[in-house]
Amino acid sequence: MKLDDNVKTLSMMAVVKDKPEKGFSFQKKTISTDLKPGEVLVKVLTTSFCGTDYHIYTYDDWAKGRLKLPLTVGHEFSGEIIKIAADVERVKVGDIVSAETHIICDTCEFCLRGEGHICENTEIIGVDTDGCFARYIKMPAANCFVNSKDVNPLHLSIQEPLGNAVHTIKHFGVENKSVAVVGCGPLGLMGVDVAKAYNAKQVIAIEVNEYRRVLAKKLGADLVINPLEEDVIQAVLDATDGRGVDVVAEFSGNKTAIEQAFKYIKAGGGMSLLGLPAEKITMDLANDIVFKGIHIYGVVGRLIYDTWYEVKRLIESGKLHLDDIITHQLRLQDVNEAAEIMGSGNCGKIVMMPEDDIRE
Repeated sequence: MKLDDNVKTLSMMAVVKDKPEKGFSFQKKTISTDLKPGEVLVKVLTTSFCGTDYHIYTYDDWAKGRLKLPLTVGHEFSGEIIKIAADVERVKVGDIVSAETHIICDTCEFCLRGEGHICENTEIIGVDTDGCFARYIKMPAANCFVNSKDVNPLHLSIQEPLGNAVHTIKHFGVENKSVAVVGCGPLGLMGVDVAKAYNAKQVIAIEVNEYRRVLAKKLGADLVINPLEEDVIQAVLDATDGRGVDVVAEFSGNKTAIEQAFKYIKAGGGMSLLGLPAEKITMDLANDIVFKGIHIYGVVGRLIYDTWYEVKRLIESGKLHLDDIITHQLRLQDVNEAAEIMGSGNCGKIVMMPEDDIRE
């Protein structure tokens, strides 16, 4: 699809956070088709719901301190480029793209040394700028990752969160190693799937929600532990000949879960931390870190663009089970229902599709 040059604005329905309270509005908006240098206009084909979107939905303390309302929300999507700025050469009209959601400056110390994932001036779409829960979105061409048109569109919108899981699992290398995946929300479930795809010797999933424990087992977890009913530390040690796991992939952000992980990680092991705790973490620094000689890595987004190419390779390898991880498909207008499902914990990844019709 190529946009007619005479079209100056487009009408669309969008998911908007416009009130400092729980919930989203689904309302008519217009978007200008004028593009800044380096920009493209994308027609959104699929979107997916993220834990960050749930924080925005409930308007928790993080959202209150971060957002400037009103805001079109959403940051995970795939779409077709329908217009490009005159200077854009990296992508073309008709390309099917997903997007790196961290807009980076390319000028700070970190960007200049190839570490744009920790850019000090990062802006996130759907958080700091208008997002993708709409029919159209403008993006920097530099953030667009071109997909194969043969891949299932449902899989394309979840590449961004899948990249988080790949970054978390891949950092320490898991082939022929034992891995604990802590927290099996959508990202943790992807972590289980990715660890198996990377030929981990043993994957131990730790999750409180029964729905997600069942799904983790379906995805290939060798052992699934319910921390509400079992002694997690002892269960992990029993499963690893008393030595603990080689790698901990922490997705939960739960204070207790993180503190326990330092007790069952093997000496010399690696811990990748993606989950964000709301409370301060207490640890025995000498015995659990220094004397065990463990390595700790903080996971921020995706390595730009190394992680994206690895995600593409994994999807095309056929080793992942994304159709099992995507448990719900909804219309974009049903976003509040999606949020409630996410809040219940009884889901994997939720994919939503925008519609063309305009309602007042």
